[in-house]
Amino acid sequence: MLRRTLCLASLTALATACGGSPPTQEEIDEARDKAEVALGVANQARSALELLGLLPVYTCGEDRRTFVGKAVESAQAKVGCVTASAEALDATTDAVILSFPQGGCEVSKRTVSGQTAFRYSGGKDRMELKADLRQLKVDGSSLQAEVGYGTCGDESRYFVLAEGPLPKKPEYTFRVDGQVGKRDGVPIFGSTSLVLNGPGEVTGPNGTGRLTLTELEYEIGEYAPKEGEVLLETADDHTVKAAFKTTLWRLGKMELTIDDREPVTVPIVR
Repeated sequence: MLRRTLCLASLTALATACGGSPPTQEEIDEARDKAEVALGVANQARSALELLGLLPVYTCGEDRRTFVGKAVESAQAKVGCVTASAEALDATTDAVILSFPQGGCEVSKRTVSGQTAFRYSGGKDRMELKADLRQLKVDGSSLQAEVGYGTCGDESRYFVLAEGPLPKKPEYTFRVDGQVGKRDGVPIFGSTSLVLNGPGEVTGPNGTGRLTLTELEYEIGEYAPKEGEVLLETADDHTVKAAFKTTLWRLGKMELTIDDREPVTVPIVR
């Protein structure tokens, strides 16, 4: 009897170590709602970076105004319904102005309207780009983000800062400080995908939770990432991890892990 009891205890400990008991359907539904909120936050950052990708990355050593002229031509060639123009703001800054039709313009499977300015400051040794995209709407919702990069010199950094009420879920506000991941052999912009990392937070009816985006790889124009992980640490000291894998992405699904419970596979709801 003692041996049987020890064996059962060992099996219980092993099950706990391997992921614990399965979550209930109520827990799954609640966790999926939280994961969808986190995915909506990541989508704001992803949408902003895709718009940054409409323009070529500055080539070190090139004259700034010459590059800006080429950037205008490139944007118009990529998106026929956008109006692009160059403007000299001062001795050290030039801008590319992108204007989208009031009725909307299709960009990477999304409908974009409004106007924004991409401001290039610096010169051949160091170039900084910043763009405030808050005057743009994507699929009818305001895009609450700034994007940019610093390149040439000692360091290159590509960023997106997004914050504000979450579209379609105004009871939540968010902030994410994202960076574009770099992978060998894959251009940062100009390819068919991008990789997003960064910390953030989400505030809702139950308080503020911490958000971590890790190696989220997006195909351009797609809502959900095909690889990577989103971790949400809730205000009531629970964790919800959404893991994305190419095999599940093709089926429109993600893997959810609640605290140390067994992972479950659930559909992604846009």
